[in-house]
Amino acid sequence: MRLSTAISGGLLLAVCLLVTGASAQTGGSEGLSPSLSAIKTAHTVRLGYRESSPPFSFLDQSGRPIGYSLELCEAIVEEIGVEVDDPNLKIDYVKVTSDDRIDAVLQNKIDLECGSTTANAERGKRVAFSPLMFVAGTKLMVPKASNVQSLTDLKGKTIVVTKGTTNEQAIQAADKKLSLGLKIAVGADHEQSFQMLADGKADAFATDDILLFGLIARHKAQDKFRVTGDYLSYDPYGIMFKKGEPQLAAVVERTFRKLGSNRDLVPLYNKWFTARLPTGERLNVPISLQLEEAFKAMDDSASANN
Repeated sequence: MRLSTAISGGLLLAVCLLVTGASAQTGGSEGLSPSLSAIKTAHTVRLGYRESSPPFSFLDQSGRPIGYSLELCEAIVEEIGVEVDDPNLKIDYVKVTSDDRIDAVLQNKIDLECGSTTANAERGKRVAFSPLMFVAGTKLMVPKASNVQSLTDLKGKTIVVTKGTTNEQAIQAADKKLSLGLKIAVGADHEQSFQMLADGKADAFATDDILLFGLIARHKAQDKFRVTGDYLSYDPYGIMFKKGEPQLAAVVERTFRKLGSNRDLVPLYNKWFTARLPTGERLNVPISLQLEEAFKAMDDSASANN
């Protein structure tokens, strides 16, 4: 499936998820919602981070969590501070994986999940999402010398996916539809999946294209691996948080509107996707027209509400 043909439907879904959250924000609330009340009591916001999802959420040379998603979450923390009247909130960084990130939100182990998480209708039944922050799609990473150009070239071969991802579902669905007889291996996180490919235990690694480019850049492996194939899924990313918290949802949406009205979203994107990263590598992935339009819509929405 070409990403361009899926954009309109995917953006509509992302907008619907946002509108659903916004519609729940009506209705007054005396005091603070449960999550915000707990944050105020603890003077702390717990941010879920990923160790190997550059440039969204990863570790710098000193082991400190950094990334595009984390910087967005840190802006939300500032807005939470305004909401709960505590400008000196502390941040507790909590490691999550693709497999346990949703449970971490549901079980109240984190307040915001700041990674590379697809906002789709199925997940929207269990958790809430911020406005759109990125658009990606499933592609393949293969060795440079490989003859693989598309998924069908992997018939009967081994492909690794990361546990708990939408990419895992996309590959399983494509395998069934095309009767490819794929041997699907599963990595605990993106780093492990990458290593399985690097060690020759898989013929390809399937995940979101931007994460593949990020891993290749981080490992300085441009001469060893390449990204190929048609888009096998459409994946709009969002910051994930607890569902049924209208006050928190309003704070998250307000943060994005403020960033949009200040024209901060595109420069923030460029900092992590086109400029040199703090870890030294450069992705050189310019903002897509679809994401730029989504950011502009937030700016227009903020202007209309002023």
